[in-house]
Amino acid sequence: MASIKITVDRIRPGLHIRLPVKWNEHPFLFNSFKLKSQEQIDMIKHLGIQYVYVDPNQSDTTPLPVNEKADQGDQDKSEIDLETKKMWEEKQARIDKLNKYRRKVIRCEKEFERSLSQLRSVMSKIRNRPETAVDEAQAMVDDIVDKLLSEDSVTLHLMNGKSEFEDIYFHSLNVSIISMMIAKSKGYNSRQIKEVAFGALFHDIGKIKVPTAILRKTTTLTEPESNYLKLHTKYGLDIASNIPDFPESGKKIITEHHEHMDGSGYPDGLREEAIDEFAQIVSVANAYDNLCHSNIVSEQKIPYTALSHLYKNCKHLYNVENLNILIKFMGVYPPGTVVQLSNQMVGLVISVNANSILFPNVLLYDPTVPRTQAPILDLADKEIKIESAILPSRLPDQVREYLNPRSRISYFFDTDN
Repeated sequence: MASIKITVDRIRPGLHIRLPVKWNEHPFLFNSFKLKSQEQIDMIKHLGIQYVYVDPNQSDTTPLPVNEKADQGDQDKSEIDLETKKMWEEKQARIDKLNKYRRKVIRCEKEFERSLSQLRSVMSKIRNRPETAVDEAQAMVDDIVDKLLSEDSVTLHLMNGKSEFEDIYFHSLNVSIISMMIAKSKGYNSRQIKEVAFGALFHDIGKIKVPTAILRKTTTLTEPESNYLKLHTKYGLDIASNIPDFPESGKKIITEHHEHMDGSGYPDGLREEAIDEFAQIVSVANAYDNLCHSNIVSEQKIPYTALSHLYKNCKHLYNVENLNILIKFMGVYPPGTVVQLSNQMVGLVISVNANSILFPNVLLYDPTVPRTQAPILDLADKEIKIESAILPSRLPDQVREYLNPRSRISYFFDTDN
């Protein structure tokens, strides 16, 4: 049922209303909400608002009849003024917090783009100046890991991905970031995390010897094509072995990141503890990112279903501790997931704080607010909860354009230092 327009003298607690004014022209947190008290009604009238839109589907009651007079609140004008001032102050504090968060995300995005540029430089030098490439990669890893370990509070952000670089750079950086987070959660020291991160950056280096037609094929690979693709672990080891001072731990990751705990992986069918410890970490990070970015569109999974798939169907393939850690810091609804909230609003999860993984930050769809100023709700602050994940393809066009759910899910982390 569509919303209906009524005058404010017909509203009462229990109605779910939408205010016909801009978000910054009233002290309420949202433009749409359920009326809880007569005081809220008094405040709406005090603001000079003449009418509202009621959503019958979300209301607990019906509007007052046209001729029935609403109860008058017992607040006088000074009390309403005082309460309005208090609400404006609280809203302004939220706006300030939101602006601080946006500045933080902008810094994070700059770091992300810088890391992508560094990675592109590294990969372009692998053939001609491999020693330089390794040194650059090591410096890049040192910088990122030192930042990761500098603070306890780490926030995982969804990145805009404005870069035009090839997918291999996004994928390699993604897998490296996720692998670092797992390694940190396992209590690894700085040296160990750097070894994991370095190997993750190069885990797919062998794909430079695989035909592009196979790498980008958008239908199921034939058996010969699949076998050719599997050679990327051997090709990668060959490349790494010809680079002086390439870490042995990195070679292990390159070779074994497709081995499975039950022995069903490749190239050697290794089982459980026979698989390198660092490769086990990169393996699950790689699997998650590949599920989100399959070349076959029908097989692409949103982050929420990718994690669910790994947990429900792949426990026998990956180190269970690593898988549980991945799910823990990603949260039940990872960044990049479109969600339905308990207040019936729709939003996009844009970051997860390691200290409150059940309460991510959600960018809300609000057509009355420009997207660049869209409210970002910290669920840790509110009684509002996530009810379900939504497939982006099921969103109305205007909602999908506003939230802009990414076809390329990329992550980077930020700290509070």
